[in-house]
Amino acid sequence: MDSSHAVSSAVAKLYNTYPFPPDPLLDEPPPGYNWRWNWNTAYNFCTGRKPERENVRILDAGCGTGAGTEYIVHLNPHAQVVAIDLSAGAIAVARERCQRSGADGVEFHNLSLYDVEQVSGEFDYINCVGVLHHLPDPIKGIQSLAGKLAAGGLMHIFVYAELGRWEITLMQKAIALLQGDRRGDYQDGVKVGREIFANLPENNRLLKREKERWSLENHRDGYFADMYVHPQEIDYRIETLFELIDASGLEFIGFSNPLYWELERLIGQQPDLMERAAHLSERQRYRLTELLDPEISHYEFFLGRPPISRVDWSDDTTLVNSIPERSPCMEGWPSQVILDYNYQVVRLSEAEYAFIEACDNAQGQETVEALIQKAGMDLEGVRSLQKRQLILLTPKPW
Repeated sequence: MDSSHAVSSAVAKLYNTYPFPPDPLLDEPPPGYNWRWNWNTAYNFCTGRKPERENVRILDAGCGTGAGTEYIVHLNPHAQVVAIDLSAGAIAVARERCQRSGADGVEFHNLSLYDVEQVSGEFDYINCVGVLHHLPDPIKGIQSLAGKLAAGGLMHIFVYAELGRWEITLMQKAIALLQGDRRGDYQDGVKVGREIFANLPENNRLLKREKERWSLENHRDGYFADMYVHPQEIDYRIETLFELIDASGLEFIGFSNPLYWELERLIGQQPDLMERAAHLSERQRYRLTELLDPEISHYEFFLGRPPISRVDWSDDTTLVNSIPERSPCMEGWPSQVILDYNYQVVRLSEAEYAFIEACDNAQGQETVEALIQKAGMDLEGVRSLQKRQLILLTPKPW
């Protein structure tokens, strides 16, 4: 057995022992939303506009027990969804999860990412969360996925970041040392890890980090095992992350948490430092950000296969002739106080509320020009709503 196959077998064994994620199965659609799994809002984030069609093909690559797959189906009712995973045990749970919640019609395949070419056709959207960093060859994995992405399609990726997982890495190594030749017995690894945490001094850095960041999830053995006794993990920093991205042959569209990557929040009060940073490349500025704020435990970002057409809403004529719609990822509507796509509290002005309400009433049939007159809104206000992803805009075809 070659080393790559041995690693894949060990990973499959972990997830057959602890199907992941160990989230409860529901007899109804899951609550809330993740805007990155909604084709309309993800496409809007990447291009500035609502997509032209919703009957797309979506691949959930490394679906695990289907927690993300379930959301993808419910958030994209017009899409054809295919899901693959290395673990047969996880796939079995994913099937049951989707059946119970009414996420019907998912096509499941028990496959490695390396073998994704066995799935027919191309995909408009590929979701790959928490998988590439567990492959023995992540570059081969991302290249396999890239080969299935259609022209103009998008890919959403999530991989681990080394700086924010420093304490996790130390704990992983400590458990492995104490397990010795029992490494690979994942139930024993969980037992050893829990005993370590139960006996560390209260002021111990590893214990404090676990309590601060991870313990709410890690009370479930599946989460604990995935974090601390996984047989294969590659953590990235900006330089190695972009080696992975460049190897994909796709376009880097951007991080899905762009506010984190704004240096202004860290050194913006010092013009001299900002001037120095302005001479750095984009990737160097990303690296500087993570060095100055090493809390990030993962990278979440979008890639695309050209042509990726972006809309510039600075032109008044383009904006007034566009069709506005309320974002589907919004909690608490109708109200002037809502949660936005990132579950952050937003307080709408009366004009903003009136405009979004008018969008709802128009049901995608009226232009910005018509609705601003009804709501007492100006074009800058519309641009603000679009920038904050509270509305989606469709350019008028010419």
